[in-house]
Amino acid sequence: MSSLGAELAHVAEGEVHIRLPYDKRLTQQHGYAHAGAITSVVDSACGYAALTKAPVNHEVVTVEFKVNFVRPAIGNAFLAIGKVQTSGKLLTVCTGEVRAIIEDGYKVVAIMQATIMNVGRDA
Repeated sequence: MSSLGAELAHVAEGEVHIRLPYDKRLTQQHGYAHAGAITSVVDSACGYAALTKAPVNHEVVTVEFKVNFVRPAIGNAFLAIGKVQTSGKLLTVCTGEVRAIIEDGYKVVAIMQATIMNVGRDA
């Protein structure tokens, strides 16, 4: 995340926010934030949210996700919000959204559903 300039903005049980500032180096040909950058931060937000629910001595890895881009990623910054919907011994299902921060509020630019797997630290 440091390569992208992203930072943790909020951490609570089952919910993590990551802020990504607008950076021209992370845009695509039309000047929108690139889908790869947007996907990276929301995947991390979901993963960290899942980690807050993981058993002791476990890490997490993403095993599946789907992203819908609902509008161009245009904004001064972006806020990725990952939330745990359900967690079990092995798998956690999370939803995520990415908000483009604009002068008068925000607009949702992407929505994710992700499945995260708990992995023992000795594995």
